[in-house]
Amino acid sequence: MRYLLDASAVIKRYAPERGSRWIKGLIENPENSVTIVQICIVEVAAALARKVRTGQISRDSCQQALTRLLADVDKGDYEIAKIDDEVVSFAVDLTQRHPLRGYDAVHLAAALVLNRALVEAELPPLTFIAADDVLCKAAEKEKLLVENPNQY
Repeated sequence: MRYLLDASAVIKRYAPERGSRWIKGLIENPENSVTIVQICIVEVAAALARKVRTGQISRDSCQQALTRLLADVDKGDYEIAKIDDEVVSFAVDLTQRHPLRGYDAVHLAAALVLNRALVEAELPPLTFIAADDVLCKAAEKEKLLVENPNQY
């Protein structure tokens, strides 16, 4: 299966949250292809730092999780989708159709661009994964297959 995960889903691999076990299983299954948008790395790092500031995890746990994230990126656990002019333009359009935050629109735009390429190549469509109800609803309205790890 092919997946594109936003930061709210990826963070679950590195910090315990509802849906963490499901996300770990999905990412670590060698039959799955998992894509993230390049900016997701920064978003997950920021989410980890926020968890330290709010007392949810220790500074040591944060550093270990950040090190694992960067190592996972380096070893190719994720395919990295670059943010190009097409994705930015599409994201701008999405902000006008849905109540999305900026980077949420970028994640969704990247998923839609990748999904279109897969469908045009007569390959199975991807599934978009986010732990954000508003973003999931927007993705569904854009006709993507959607999963929310908070449901697992």
